Amino acid sequence: MESQKKTIGLTKNSDWQFGIRKTFAYAQGYLWDFMLSEKGLKIWLGNLENELKIKKNYKTKSGIEGLVKVFIPYSHIRMSWKKKYCGNTSIVQVRVIGNHEKPTISLHQEKLLNNKQREEMKLTRANA
Repeated sequence: MESQKKTIGLTKNSDWQFGIRKTFAYAQGYLWDFMLSEKGLKIWLGNLENELKIKKNYKTKSGIEGLVKVFIPYSHIRMSWKKKYCGNTSIVQVRVIGNHEKPTISLHQEKLLNNKQREEMKLTRANA
């Protein structure tokens, strides 16, 4: 039987994705509130020109834009994400998961074009 080597980041649907997680010693609600505060949003999304609201478009001052598809307070937000002058729209999901004493922030981005774009997004998120 021949084993197939799986390429990290490549899904069975032939699009690319990546995720990053970090656990903190803060209350779950505190982390959520920070992630959605002006200071937190600047870190993982950018300076917004408008608010993030369910079923509404958003845009950052650097030209990232998209549509908020799911917004469940203190759980997760899922949105489309398109960088200015970029040929595709990806999906970003941010979650605060786990227990209330040591929750984890999880950021997942999918529907990336290729491994090059995946690596670019990983670098962008890692430096945030």
